[in-house]
Amino acid sequence: MLTVEACAKSVERRLAGGDFRCPGECGQVLARWGYARRRVLRDFGEGVTVRPRRARCRGCGVTHVLLPVIALLRRADLAEVIGAALAARAAGAGFRTVAAGLGRAEPTVRGWLRRFGGRAEAVRVFFTVLLARTSPDPVMPAGAAGPVAAAVSAIAGAAGRGGVAVAASGRGAGVGLACGGTAEEELEHPTPLRRGGAGFGGRLRVVLARAQSSQRELAR
Repeated sequence: MLTVEACAKSVERRLAGGDFRCPGECGQVLARWGYARRRVLRDFGEGVTVRPRRARCRGCGVTHVLLPVIALLRRADLAEVIGAALAARAAGAGFRTVAAGLGRAEPTVRGWLRRFGGRAEAVRVFFTVLLARTSPDPVMPAGAAGPVAAAVSAIAGAAGRGGVAVAASGRGAGVGLACGGTAEEELEHPTPLRRGGAGFGGRLRVVLARAQSSQRELAR
């Protein structure tokens, strides 16, 4: 599996140009090989339909799913939704509070937080290095607030300073939130990243406001 930009036309152009390479040892060029199954990912409101492109290595013959960056492997929710949960947790909210704010089941949110918490240090290191590479004067995230908070801070810093649309490696993989086209070019339905809404910061404020309201109701 490779993470690619959300723009389907951009992915097709890069496949045709031989920009994607096998993540295995052979490192050969990937070519078109049909599509993965169509699925609907949960948004903050309506769902978003995605059908990832599948590619096959011309060298070893292994196939790979090219997963758009708005989706996460084996998750039914958009990356933006899970990101809001992680940011709320980094701000001090517990999993029950986060689940209430997002309208998700508590075991689901707890699973997100535990999974990310177990990998937080590796994530923090990756995005701290990315932040240093993409900013001439980076402000490094502090780790005193805990591993999840430090990792989220590093991600936010890298996204804000250098942009999330970055080349991931010299092997041809790329990550990007948008390619400058229309929403229909990016996915079959407009994505929350292109819908002209409040954006991630606004979404997070809504989640935290809902969570605080739920806490007040429980305290009565």
